Amino acid sequence: MDSKEERRILVAVDGGDESLYALSWCLKNVVSDNYSDTLILLYAKAPRAVYPALDGTGYLFSSDVIATAERYSNDLAESIVEKCRRVFKDSQNVKVEVKVENGDPRDVICEMSEKLKPDVLVVGSHGYGFVKRALLGSVSNHCAQNAKCPVLIVKKPKH
Repeated sequence: MDSKEERRILVAVDGGDESLYALSWCLKNVVSDNYSDTLILLYAKAPRAVYPALDGTGYLFSSDVIATAERYSNDLAESIVEKCRRVFKDSQNVKVEVKVENGDPRDVICEMSEKLKPDVLVVGSHGYGFVKRALLGSVSNHCAQNAKCPVLIVKKPKH
């Protein structure tokens, strides 16, 4: 019996159409029956805000407000992971791991690519023009420049 070469494919997801398209494209074009592939879905959850005891207006933030914000953040992460699971529900030839980390997506993705040492990092591209990219920063461009593994940037067609 031949043992298949193992590959680890890290896919950054954010629940947007571009990252779901990148995940779908990866399943069709990167994942292969010739390998024992593990798909690692990575979602970077916005860091929890640190609230001072009093906000600028002198109002106190209650623990209920903070707990509600945390619950919302966790529910959002679960929702995004569930959207991704629907994309690969028919793919039985791939193992799937899910990682949810806190922080700026640019930093989280690069740090996890260094920690997990995947064979490739797959990220979607929003395709913003120069001005938006300059103002918002491009996650895919940052990863292409800083990740410690090969990076595959998947751009969703405009049609």
